[in-house]
Amino acid sequence: MAASEFSTLKWGQVDLDRYPNVVVPPPGPKSKQYHDRCTKYFKGLSGQVKQFPVAFESGEGCVLRDVDGNEYIDFSSGIYVATLGHCHPKVSEAIAKYAGQLMNAHDFTTPIKTLLCEKLAEVLPGDLSGLQFYDAGTAAVEAGLRVLRAASGKNEIVSCFYDFHGKTQGAVSLAHIRHRCYGATRVPGMHMVPRPNTYRPMWTKPDGAIDTDKYIAFYDEYIDKGSVHDVAGFCLEPIQGWGGSVMPPEDFFPKLRKYCDDNGLLLMADEVLTGWGRTGKWLCMEHWGVVPDIVTIGKGFGNGFPVTCVAVREPYKKSFEAISASSSYGGNPMACAAALASTEVIQEENLLEHAQRLGELALQRMARMKDEHRIVGDVRARGCLMGIELVKDKATKEPFDEAGKLVYQNAFRKGLAWIPAGHILRMSPPIVMDEATLLKGLDMIDEAIGETEKELLS
Repeated sequence: MAASEFSTLKWGQVDLDRYPNVVVPPPGPKSKQYHDRCTKYFKGLSGQVKQFPVAFESGEGCVLRDVDGNEYIDFSSGIYVATLGHCHPKVSEAIAKYAGQLMNAHDFTTPIKTLLCEKLAEVLPGDLSGLQFYDAGTAAVEAGLRVLRAASGKNEIVSCFYDFHGKTQGAVSLAHIRHRCYGATRVPGMHMVPRPNTYRPMWTKPDGAIDTDKYIAFYDEYIDKGSVHDVAGFCLEPIQGWGGSVMPPEDFFPKLRKYCDDNGLLLMADEVLTGWGRTGKWLCMEHWGVVPDIVTIGKGFGNGFPVTCVAVREPYKKSFEAISASSSYGGNPMACAAALASTEVIQEENLLEHAQRLGELALQRMARMKDEHRIVGDVRARGCLMGIELVKDKATKEPFDEAGKLVYQNAFRKGLAWIPAGHILRMSPPIVMDEATLLKGLDMIDEAIGETEKELLS
């Protein structure tokens, strides 16, 4: 699609008289042809592609186009990546400039890297001032774990059920291991504990409220009895992404921060998915006034260009020296240009505030879905990180995986590109999206839920 098609609209705004535009029932014949040709060689597809194998060819702002000419509203941002929409001019121009000037200088200093470091020191909370750059979220997580050990002088690390931190051996050992290919056991010293889920709590008070104190007490007991007393700290997602946009209670992270401080433990926040504007803050942890000791940043950091970051607090900066922190692609000029441009766009367009408004609007609209549909058990949103949990029965909360698949496919056929997760529907629209487009996308989901109920419950 030509840029001129959007010239009369504010970036991120969608002409709803034109989009979505489904001209051929998707996946169309060209999509199927490309998919068959590609997957003759390309294997290991995600669930969202397996369930709806369209082939995309272009995108701009909050609109995607497939090879058959169908045009979709994007509620995925790739996979939480194109936070500023597809091909934001400032970001694309910044990448193109350095693609023609200097692609890589390993970890030597460059002017653009210096500017990015200074910008991050300006916007990051607290004293998060030690930085290193990588090319993928998992690489950043693994580096962060090494810093966690180097800074603490200890080895064991604790994460939580349904957290997701990447697909390498260390990261997988702090998550739900789904296949023996990752190893018959976790890496020694990696521990998993439950965390409070506002919809499915393990411990509650007599009034039904989540008892976060019992979770903290369990951690204390587990570390005393289940570890070898060599715990470096915790590594957690602020909001669980793969787990289904699972939000913590408001008091959980402040209490966990205090527990860590009281017991000489460090707190690492994996913000690859939740950071850089997605939830309406630079870091999601800022919603609770918590500054982690170590944080990983990725996905939307470069708005689609592969660039990630590990940031650590001032007392632990020298720990980078102990871990051989540099990487082949981390901090290359194109990556730094993409991250700096993305950060400046968020500031210049007041997108943190806008993302928060979109989240509030989405929560209001999804609350109506919960009231009106038998299979909607829970809805949640924090900025442009949203989820809808489908259940067979609201009393038992039994997951409804079949419904999740059908709702995903039904909405996609209407022209909504988004993310499935079993019985939990995940949404991550670009934070530049206008309110009318957000509501249009949610209306399409509402319609798809209604169609699915008729198909499965009639």
